[in-house]
Amino acid sequence: MKKKLRCLFLGYDSKKTKIISALKKKKFAVKHFNGNLNKLDLKEFDLCVSFGYRKIIDKKHLLSFKRKPLNLHLSYLPFNRGAHPVFWSFIDNTPSGVTIHEINSKLDKGRILFQKKVKINKKKNTFKKAYKIHFKQIESLFIRNITKIISRNYVTKKQIGKGSFHYTADLPNSIKSWDLNINNFLISMKK
Repeated sequence: MKKKLRCLFLGYDSKKTKIISALKKKKFAVKHFNGNLNKLDLKEFDLCVSFGYRKIIDKKHLLSFKRKPLNLHLSYLPFNRGAHPVFWSFIDNTPSGVTIHEINSKLDKGRILFQKKVKINKKKNTFKKAYKIHFKQIESLFIRNITKIISRNYVTKKQIGKGSFHYTADLPNSIKSWDLNINNFLISMKK
């Protein structure tokens, strides 16, 4: 009998993302985890997916996986690495999109498997709505390519250009809610 493949899913749980159930449909045993990786034997897992995991995976752990872990990031890398990428795509006027990339020792700088640009109407949407649109787009991109991801039937590409990076502390003090209309906020920033 064929051994069931195992996936370590870091970050969001099955209530937050439908990617976990998509992996289960592909006959993966999925372990959801949001804690310290020292508590796990990482060699047990055939695949590791990070989506909403708020911790940096250190080099020791990266070397323990059977294959490079994958990260789902709500930006069009190399733009808006780090925190709040959807917000910064509007503030910095950089391409907006989603990216599935390999995790390496540099934050959000791994080789790209798949990415897609996402168009958002700034006049009609809030930052919260834009985030939800990006969230659905990254789920769709992963699920559409799930068979290629599992079988490693893809060609990675290096990130081109310097891009940009932001910390949570970089957020302007004027952000009190993500329910702000994007266009109105951008106009207020120019005043």
